[in-house]
Amino acid sequence: MAKRLFDVVLALCALLLFSPVMLAAALAVWLDSGRPVLFAQQRVGRGTRPFRLYKFRSMVVDAARRGSHSTAQNDPRITRVGRVLRRTSIDELPQLLNVLRGDMSLVGPRPDVPAQRVNYTEEQWTLRHSVRPGITGLAQALYRSLATPQQRLQADLDYARHPGLWRDLRIIALTVVQLFRRSAN
Repeated sequence: MAKRLFDVVLALCALLLFSPVMLAAALAVWLDSGRPVLFAQQRVGRGTRPFRLYKFRSMVVDAARRGSHSTAQNDPRITRVGRVLRRTSIDELPQLLNVLRGDMSLVGPRPDVPAQRVNYTEEQWTLRHSVRPGITGLAQALYRSLATPQQRLQADLDYARHPGLWRDLRIIALTVVQLFRRSAN
């Protein structure tokens, strides 16, 4: 209950604080590559319940039809504005709405797409989805996007085994440091 209250209060504050940034991002996406401004995708939540995750669209509108590519920085489907949104993680801000809806938490394992189920044992899958997925998580705080799949899995399972409000605060602080470190490069 305390974690949910923490999530709602911080998500509301973040929405107020970042609303000018979000408005600017939406306008930039629209001017750069048209509509839709948001990208929605089915993800797996707590208890393996599916939900729709929202992000600012950082790829061309018909990206899925242009083939399956790694979403690395050199992916030709990423728009000019999308590169900036991804580098600064502004593309993730609409997930604050997912937090308010209760689909996500501020901190937890990043939400999987259903196809990623094959990467886990039954025990790992169940443990990983025993907590709400987060906008940021232990893997992002420690490694940003440079974690190996094994490092990401171990960090996610560690968090699921030992969640806590104080730990969440530390993970948020580490994530902010990572964001500034990455944006400065």
